[in-house]
Amino acid sequence: MADDELEALRAQRMAQLQSQYGGGGAGRPSQEEQEEKARQMTEMKNSILSQVLDQQARARLNTIAVAKPEKAKMVENMLCQMAQSGQIQNKIGEQQLKSLLERVSEQTAKKTTVKFKRRGLDDSDED
Repeated sequence: MADDELEALRAQRMAQLQSQYGGGGAGRPSQEEQEEKARQMTEMKNSILSQVLDQQARARLNTIAVAKPEKAKMVENMLCQMAQSGQIQNKIGEQQLKSLLERVSEQTAKKTTVKFKRRGLDDSDED
């Protein structure tokens, strides 16, 4: 990804944030404005992901989104943050995406523990 493209994305994001928080009116945004912002954010996220991921990695992420949408959203957000902060220099391949997914899985893994509560034995049967 070229530096000028990354700077353009950063400037676009900064302008969105400033218009969202700094230049807002006294009232709440209308439903249409909210939908428009959501659409713009989705388009921006998709453009960043298409620039950051190669085709195989993008296909794997889409497959994961079908099975586990919340995990896919976490990975997408992480990739967008990494791209905006300049941590990603080249396109991410499928193997790199797998390692990123493993790292996310480790962070979000829920450990299941089973505790057995045994009652005290009553020896009255042996009499």
